[in-house]
Amino acid sequence: MKSIATTWLGGLMLALLSSIGLQAQAAPDQVIRVGVTSGPHGHIFEQVRRVFERDNPGYKIKIIEFNDYIQPNAALDAGELDANSYQHRPFLNAQIKARGYKLYAEGKTMIGPMAIYSRKYGKLEDVPVGAKVGIPNDPANESRVLLLLQKHGIIKLRTGIDPLTGTNATPIDIIENPRKWKFVEIDAAQLPRTLDDLDASAVNADYAAKAGLNPARDSLVVESGDSPYACLIAVRDKDRAQPGYKRRNRNEKMGCLIGVVGQFH
Repeated sequence: MKSIATTWLGGLMLALLSSIGLQAQAAPDQVIRVGVTSGPHGHIFEQVRRVFERDNPGYKIKIIEFNDYIQPNAALDAGELDANSYQHRPFLNAQIKARGYKLYAEGKTMIGPMAIYSRKYGKLEDVPVGAKVGIPNDPANESRVLLLLQKHGIIKLRTGIDPLTGTNATPIDIIENPRKWKFVEIDAAQLPRTLDDLDASAVNADYAAKAGLNPARDSLVVESGDSPYACLIAVRDKDRAQPGYKRRNRNEKMGCLIGVVGQFH
């Protein structure tokens, strides 16, 4: 986990500062409450917390872990968090559209690659006709998997799918499915448990890590590094109006932060 943490630390810290907009003068022990999903995001943000607090006296980061993808945004929208760090833009856009959240994203952090795993087959092309394949049941990640399968020639989707604008794909948007795969929609957190029962399942990186799965080593297919699904940090829209969000008040802390990030390159 240490190598992963140092690789992603710089991006996380830059995104955190951009999002919370630190003021030049911190109040004593000002607490920033950041929600993360347990697993990689939680481990990495612990590294962020230690370095950030060391170099920004007067600030404390309180990390609050969640075990699903829904509650971190609900908590942020309700004011129980100051920021969260776990999701990509298509997922956030879908949540805003579905639930009316007033949230805003600023700064990319990392890409946790989506991958497809199987305990029955060693290659994607070995998965047979009529196979049952588990996919996440939330719109953004479901679309993400279907786009990945389209990229590898397994299915073909109708035109007009664009997750960045909220036009996500579902199984009804499949116009060609020569292998006649049957897609089983399941809560993302439960997908690792389906690998003993289904022919294959798509698993998000954080849930894969908790299940001991390595996308580079264990998957049938994995997202490439140019994926648009980079994770980010989200804050509330109304907090952006506070003076600390204005760039002219961030220069001092930004310079300090860049120096810290340099230690990890």
